[in-house]
Amino acid sequence: MPHHVLAIASLLAIALLGCVPASLSSDSSKAGDSAASVTGPGIAQPPAYTIPDTEVVELRSALLQRDYQLFVALPESYRTQPDRRYPVVFVTDANYAFPLIRAIGARVGAHGKGVQEFILVGLSYAKGDTPAFSRRRDYTPTTGAPKDAEPDASGHPPVHGEAERYRRFIAQEVFPLVASSYRSDMQRKIFAGHSYGALLGTHILFAEPTMFQHYILGSPSLWFDHDVMFAREQQYAAAHSDLPADVYFGIGGYEQANAASDDPRFSAEGDMVGDMHRFERALASRRYPHLRIASDVIDGEDHLTVAPIIITRGLLRALPPQR
Repeated sequence: MPHHVLAIASLLAIALLGCVPASLSSDSSKAGDSAASVTGPGIAQPPAYTIPDTEVVELRSALLQRDYQLFVALPESYRTQPDRRYPVVFVTDANYAFPLIRAIGARVGAHGKGVQEFILVGLSYAKGDTPAFSRRRDYTPTTGAPKDAEPDASGHPPVHGEAERYRRFIAQEVFPLVASSYRSDMQRKIFAGHSYGALLGTHILFAEPTMFQHYILGSPSLWFDHDVMFAREQQYAAAHSDLPADVYFGIGGYEQANAASDDPRFSAEGDMVGDMHRFERALASRRYPHLRIASDVIDGEDHLTVAPIIITRGLLRALPPQR
């Protein structure tokens, strides 16, 4: 089956599950307990699907005054190698990306033979917010909202521009919790984000580049607020002589307009492929001594289908097997 069909299938499967697994739990007996609950006379609730070796951590942000959840997946060897510490992959849009990356880590990772084992931390949307509302607010660097941004399901107008506050939430509240709760190697942190999530990653790259050692940035929304990240890149270059980070960009070949084609998968407007190339050239032109950068345009994929491939290639780059 072509890889883009598999990618679409994974998206549809997660959508049909309501975007998140019914249960994330390291205790499989919980699923059995739920089977005994009754929703009506003689009607038993079916057991929830449980992802092994995972847990959900509730986190009240004192900085943001909002409630979030961290989805945490531990590697297979975590219990059998008690002295070992693991790199940590932090991913945005966890409702979709957490089960996807966990599956890639297990399948492609092949018990560390394909990709090094890692702790996975999924950054959820704020509780009580719709995904669209939460990510618009938390992942965007400025208040220059797109004109077609829609209100929240509750009717609240969209909010943008809190990426810096959200970055500080990760650094000041999420990182300490992960460091104290798990055998994590916090000197080997990987950021993974797609679309607006990659826009957030780009903001972090310029705000505090060493906050993560590796950045996996898929289909970054560099068009946001009239190319504001290009201006940020220039501002950073004017004030710094180095950008110590490893950055991988990936994007689908269809993420650009093509007037000569009637293929509906091409972008109807904008050229995100061209934006990514232009941004990469700007970074490369600075000749930062400790910046490593690479990119791929993945033919046959669009904005939605390309994400699993970008994550796979990014993990292979950031966590190659130790020979």
